[in-house]
Amino acid sequence: MKRFYRALVNHPKTILAVFLLLTVAGGLLSGFVNVNYDVADYLPENSPSTIALHVMEQEFDGGIPNARVMVKNVTVPEALDYKARLEDCAGVTNVTWLDDVADILQPLETLDQDTVETYYQKNAALYSVTIADGMQVEAVDAIRGVIGDENALSGDAVSTAVATTGTVKEVQVITVIAVLFVLAVLILTTTSWLEPILVLLGVGVAVVINAGSNLIFGEISFVTNAAGPVLQLAVSLDYSVFLIHRFEECLKDCPDPKEAMVEALCKSTGSILSSGLTTVIGFFALIFMQFRLGSDLGLALAKGIAISLVTVFMFMPVVILACQKWLARLKHRSFLPSFRKFGTFVSRVMFPLVCVFVVMIVPSYLASNRNDFYYSAAHIYGANTQLGQDTQSIEELFGKSDTYVALVPRGDLKTEQALSNELQTIPEVKSILSYVDTVGAEIPMEYLDKGTLSQLESPNYSRLVLTVDAELEGEKTFELVEKVRSTLQEFYPDSYYLAGSGVTSYDLMDTVTEDNAKVNLIAIGAVFLVLLLTMRSVSLPVVLVLGIETAIWINFAAPYFQGMTVFYISYLIVSSVQLGATVDYAILFTERYQEFRETQSKKDAVVTTVSVVTPSVITSGSVLAVVGLLMHALSTHGILSQLGLFIGVGSLLSLTVVLFVLPGLLYLLDGLIQRTTLHTNFLNLPKEAKQK
Repeated sequence: MKRFYRALVNHPKTILAVFLLLTVAGGLLSGFVNVNYDVADYLPENSPSTIALHVMEQEFDGGIPNARVMVKNVTVPEALDYKARLEDCAGVTNVTWLDDVADILQPLETLDQDTVETYYQKNAALYSVTIADGMQVEAVDAIRGVIGDENALSGDAVSTAVATTGTVKEVQVITVIAVLFVLAVLILTTTSWLEPILVLLGVGVAVVINAGSNLIFGEISFVTNAAGPVLQLAVSLDYSVFLIHRFEECLKDCPDPKEAMVEALCKSTGSILSSGLTTVIGFFALIFMQFRLGSDLGLALAKGIAISLVTVFMFMPVVILACQKWLARLKHRSFLPSFRKFGTFVSRVMFPLVCVFVVMIVPSYLASNRNDFYYSAAHIYGANTQLGQDTQSIEELFGKSDTYVALVPRGDLKTEQALSNELQTIPEVKSILSYVDTVGAEIPMEYLDKGTLSQLESPNYSRLVLTVDAELEGEKTFELVEKVRSTLQEFYPDSYYLAGSGVTSYDLMDTVTEDNAKVNLIAIGAVFLVLLLTMRSVSLPVVLVLGIETAIWINFAAPYFQGMTVFYISYLIVSSVQLGATVDYAILFTERYQEFRETQSKKDAVVTTVSVVTPSVITSGSVLAVVGLLMHALSTHGILSQLGLFIGVGSLLSLTVVLFVLPGLLYLLDGLIQRTTLHTNFLNLPKEAKQK
């Protein structure tokens, strides 16, 4: 390694030129990375609803209705005029209203009232609108232009449009505030005015290169786009800080700056690599999720941390050497106090806190697995947003509603009629739009105009559009989906397709619940293996992983006791992110404890380790916490906001475990650690030997 590092520091211009080109390229390419805001697009390709959507796209021009538009204070003729104007909006492929399912030339009082009230009541018209994929923003803007702010629109397409336009601005604000906070923290925790600038430069270069390299994925999810850069910033921040401090230590013994840097790189490679590797593995575990949103974020973050490590080992040494004189000239006294008294305090309270910790393990684990979950995008925007208020306004008048679309093999009108009759016996089915219901099985298809026929029949399938009185997800919705599927299976065994928001939610629930145990076991097992190999200990990986996992369980036990519903996507992602990002604190603490135990007693080693490690872990932990809490406070997107909350609180919980509980565990298990760890050389005083 020394030969490689010497070659590196002896070619600074080449290194700087390469990284400058990579940064410029990353900045330019990042503008070409597409961002996907539709959660449903990340379902596995083999899920039933995904297959149904693919078949539907091949067979029919119009997709599934994905928006509800309500216009108040209109007569029937005015409602028909609004329908025509909505059909002319850019991106709108189909609009369904009362005239599509009933003969409105007759008095409305003579029609089936359940059908009428599905589309028109109290002088308000409700339209089911289909918006083309990729045209959500244009279509929603056009629809809003037609109906005005006094009327309402909601649905998956509207959620996607709002997320597309709103998230970008929110992320920009979050990033700016996060960078300013990081700058403030670095000024407090470093001893040179220039050091914070250099650290941010190194992290910024890595973030920009990673953002541009995301082009290899074609597109990234909104979660990756929003959370990826700030998480990379927070997690990789301390790598550069650690290298600068090692360089300053080595410079005292070696007056030649280049040789001092080579020595610093050799000494810090192991600890930085082990820290980075556990983080990469925690993120990489997400790729094993069937729900592809996890793999999208996991790959991008794992790649980002890998790029951060390369930047620290190649770019930062050259930059630090180039600015070495200025680093020395701009030195200032440390703004942080000595943490020796804090270390003494921890040594006094660590035993009671270990007892509390042990008592909390089982209850927090059980509670964290009993949360109520949201699986889809139905509850992303709350009542404090315009979309939330529009949704509430529509539901107050017309109730909760969803649209399911079933495809069955074409040709057997008698069976289709029997199927339709059976589906209408399901209480939640309010109306059905199909050939046999709208036209009648007795009228030959050749008598219909092609426009009407193309919406109901394709060369291979007949389409039934069901308007159902159901939420977009929940236990009752999932029971309804199962009931509709079983009915379709009865008439068309294994030859039907069913799609819709509620159906997608069901498949999401079915998919992501299978992912939970698998992803967690892979993440825990991989981190455990890395710690086993790097620490050469059987006991220490157990202690460290158990400590961070308990912090994760407490993090997710809180919503259970608060009665809060959790987005399952956040639950899955944070479980891996918190483990990968915060186990570093435990690794750093344990390594320093082992180092001090070679010359100090158990208690003195605990006090010294706490006093030395606290500034480092507080720097990294507080940044991760603030970045997460900023995302929670500033994002109106429910998944991103909750993701930020769990990352922020989880980081603080992990910090608490590392600074207050881990010291007691290491003290109490000191003898076991010695017996189960290779090449330990702990100082054992006579009194301690007797105690063991």
